[in-house]
Amino acid sequence: MTIMLVLLTLLPLIPAVAALVTPARVTQALTVGTGLVCLGLAVALVPGAGRRDLRVGILRADALSVVFVLATAFVYAACAAHSVGYLHHDERARDFPRYARRFYAGFNLFAWSMLCAPLVDGLALLWIAVEITTVVSALLVAVENTEGATEAAWKYVLIASAGLGVALLATIFMYYAGAQVLGQTYDLSFDPLVKAAPRLPDTPVRLAFVLAVLGFGTKVGLVPVHTWLPDAHAEAPTPVSAMLSGSLLAVSFYAVLRYYQITAGAVGTHFPRTVLLVFGIASLLLAALYLLDQHDIKRLLAYSSVEHMGILAIGVGFGAALALTGVLLHVLAHAAAKANAFMGAGVLVRKYRTKEIRNLRGGADLLPWSAPLFLTAVLALSAMPPFGIFRSEFQIVAGGLRSGQYGPAAALVVLVTVAFMGLAIAATRIVLTPISGPAGGGGPQAGEPSAWMIAPVLVGVAALAVLGLHPPADLAQLLARGAAELGGAA
Repeated sequence: MTIMLVLLTLLPLIPAVAALVTPARVTQALTVGTGLVCLGLAVALVPGAGRRDLRVGILRADALSVVFVLATAFVYAACAAHSVGYLHHDERARDFPRYARRFYAGFNLFAWSMLCAPLVDGLALLWIAVEITTVVSALLVAVENTEGATEAAWKYVLIASAGLGVALLATIFMYYAGAQVLGQTYDLSFDPLVKAAPRLPDTPVRLAFVLAVLGFGTKVGLVPVHTWLPDAHAEAPTPVSAMLSGSLLAVSFYAVLRYYQITAGAVGTHFPRTVLLVFGIASLLLAALYLLDQHDIKRLLAYSSVEHMGILAIGVGFGAALALTGVLLHVLAHAAAKANAFMGAGVLVRKYRTKEIRNLRGGADLLPWSAPLFLTAVLALSAMPPFGIFRSEFQIVAGGLRSGQYGPAAALVVLVTVAFMGLAIAATRIVLTPISGPAGGGGPQAGEPSAWMIAPVLVGVAALAVLGLHPPADLAQLLARGAAELGGAA
């Protein structure tokens, strides 16, 4: 089992390096193969991590971290396959070899950094890993080399760097708190801090947690530190947008959960749950309102990501074991659904050559596979049964009611319904509204751009159905153990 941890943190470096010295087609094959192998390794970790922690050197995997590794590996594999079709239409461009080298080097390094973040042992190493994700993903946002992409990347760097500066301050305060009990030479590893939590001084721990929520929350996309997110998601290449939304936000939320574990053990659960409820409801409220009036298809999905990160924060704020299990299931289901939605949006943008929702009509006629799959992904994001997000949100709401949080649970239901309206209205107009004007002419022609852009979405739909109808026993055990690690057994 331990060799799997090492492989997960090394394999993506192979196509990243190969991208600089091999032809694009070789790099594409290596990237797809590496993504599939990483997904297989992540799946293979599930039974073991559901029963015990796994360690080798500075790497450590418990149930909580494996949930996030599994989500990242799935999105990595899906987007690697999608990128083959996405880049196909640019192959005849004169600067395509240079563009492909930069894209695939950054894409694989991005996946590598997000696989490393949940597997490193310690708050300091976790901060470094999240910082690396910022640097690499900012370069990927700007890889299109347009004015909008450059501006979005610059805004992302400024805001995320400020947030991670606050997160570094949180790390320093937590180190100070731990040093009062563990001595000056301890290394911020998770287990010693969690075990010593009841003896840690309250004030620096509380301060560290608030700073961690603000700092890492910048990367999560929590309101009010979310402002980089819509621009970056809209301007990045579609496979990168899917990775940002389906994986990066969740990995950053994983960092918040590690601080939550320590803070709950040190000062009790009331304080960290209240903080997360406030940030979660604010994020869900703003996202739901913005979803009602979006004109850019990728910005629409970006605000949906803010919505779902708010749901995760609210679920942890409820604190019940059922809600925490729902949160971890939601991480997996959101990764699959949001990757599907962005990949479907990528096909629409390629076909129509615009991101403006008002110009996207007749999808079902022009894209007989991709358009219905895009609508399916949006319905899955909107918690329609039988998909995984319906199950996870049901568990979160039920956990909130069980813990006596009736007001926040009611607010969650109402705001999710508002968000559903915004998403569903836009998606159904895109897919089902017929194209106006005479047929033919210079408009887009019927036909799918590439089978590579369809196959990963079909796999994602199947994964969402499995998560919604009957998660495998090993996965259910992993989620239950992860919830217990967060204090859900109490």
